[in-house]
Amino acid sequence: MGFSEMLQGLLNAKIDIGPGILWREVIGNGFGLASAILGMRRKVAAWPVGIIGNILLFTVFLGGVFHTPQDLDLWGQAGRQIFFFIVSVYGWIRWYQFSKTAGAEDKVGVRPGWAGWRGRLELLIGAVVLWTISYFALKALGSWGPIADAWILTGSILATYGMARGWTEFWLIWIAVDLVGVPLLLIAGYYPSALMYVVYGVFCVIGFISWWRIERRDRDRVEPVAATSPQIETVG
Repeated sequence: MGFSEMLQGLLNAKIDIGPGILWREVIGNGFGLASAILGMRRKVAAWPVGIIGNILLFTVFLGGVFHTPQDLDLWGQAGRQIFFFIVSVYGWIRWYQFSKTAGAEDKVGVRPGWAGWRGRLELLIGAVVLWTISYFALKALGSWGPIADAWILTGSILATYGMARGWTEFWLIWIAVDLVGVPLLLIAGYYPSALMYVVYGVFCVIGFISWWRIERRDRDRVEPVAATSPQIETVG
């Protein structure tokens, strides 16, 4: 057996349940879950691990192109893997640089904080613009379920960007993505991904609480120091 035949066999390996479940869908989502766990712990490795999952899932969601058992092209789901890759490179660099700065405890990649009104306005404008563009683009491409697919793509981009910036709100965006993604994937027959979205949702709740507590803890540490710092009086 040649290398190309062996590679094709690995790509098409599946679990014989219903129409068939590709192992690369299971493995790709496994990498995604590992990335979420590492992200919750603020580890830089969350980004390269997530990128591997993105590459695998890109081939899964273009079912008509790569001849998956579902044979459906979810262009939004596939397209977001590309955006994930791009934003993940940005996040990887940003978190790596932070982890190398003096005083970064436990080599974490980011210090959680709230986006603030300016950041939230940025996310809101981004949501409107990206969803509008995504909807018409996905509809033209013939994506299955373009309204929901456009939001999944849009929310995923914004959540990943928010994670890179260290905004605690990004967990809430992921939850909103999961609420739309689970029904869409169940109807389309992508059962491992739908199940993983449910698991993601649980981790997102845990992650939000974790980052919220870390942000509050860091704020409580800074405020007493600022209050007890000697004030320099100026003579006018």
